[in-house]
Amino acid sequence: MAPEPALASLPIVTPAEKRSLPLSDHGCGARGDLPQPPESPAAAPRLPRWLKRNVPKGNADHFTARLLDELRLETVCDNARCPNRMECYSQKTATFMILGNVCTRPCGFCAVHKGKTQPVEDDEPARVAEAAARLGLKHVVITSVTRDDLADGGADHFHRSVLAVRRRTGAAVEVLTPDFLGRAGAIERVVAARPEVFNHNTETVPRLYRAVRGRKSDYRWTLALLRRVRQLDPSIKTKSGLMLGLGESREELFDTLVDLRDAGCDFLTLGQYLQPSPEHLPVVRYVPPEEFEELGRAARRLGFTQVASGPFVRSSYHAREMAESQ
Repeated sequence: MAPEPALASLPIVTPAEKRSLPLSDHGCGARGDLPQPPESPAAAPRLPRWLKRNVPKGNADHFTARLLDELRLETVCDNARCPNRMECYSQKTATFMILGNVCTRPCGFCAVHKGKTQPVEDDEPARVAEAAARLGLKHVVITSVTRDDLADGGADHFHRSVLAVRRRTGAAVEVLTPDFLGRAGAIERVVAARPEVFNHNTETVPRLYRAVRGRKSDYRWTLALLRRVRQLDPSIKTKSGLMLGLGESREELFDTLVDLRDAGCDFLTLGQYLQPSPEHLPVVRYVPPEEFEELGRAARRLGFTQVASGPFVRSSYHAREMAESQ
């Protein structure tokens, strides 16, 4: 991949202002005293009270689950063991996951299965569109597993899915894509479908990138992807998100947020990382809700037009509200 061009210089904040943003004293700490991952899962901090949720009442979640089974569709809600699954299903919404349910990247945080991938199903875009119509969705979020085995990384399948949903429902469409290994033409193909929101998650700070996202991932690709979307179609809102609690410092976090703003990122999500199994990366720290609120206010000062920040916030959580609050 060719070297990434220098980041655009946006008049947001100076480095000194960035480090003086008002955070509570229980922040992540300075770069020199980073919390280290525990040696074993047993050493991880106990789940705090604010991460314990009530189960939603009613049967709407069963309707959503049955519809997805009927149409043979995958969701990130199920495959990534999202803590918001029952809430979203009960509200007759879901984040569709295309291109199968097996990923080619061994990310240390993700519960999606890794291994031998499946053939791409040509009728999947139509089935996604049918589900969106029957759920009555006005804002449809489409993500995928990472498919490094495909020549275009699955970009054309994203393109076809966006068009199918729009034709069938007229809904706004948000895509949450992988990095496509920086392949030429992949981003252009997705942008050509003109999704209203183009999301690509940063997930963590550069120092932790390879440990969290795997050796094939590159922080520079994330920034270059978001910047390229803005160059191709400025009317598309760009979005990214990070998980907190993996050992990042306050300084590293704000360096990353400034990088995202320099790349033209409009929307930001900040949520708590939760370990899906003992085989995944351990939680280093549980960030309190009041700190998430402070981080959200600070991110807005950096220039993000919409910010969702909280322990249960995920990439597509309340995505419609974020997109429509413009």
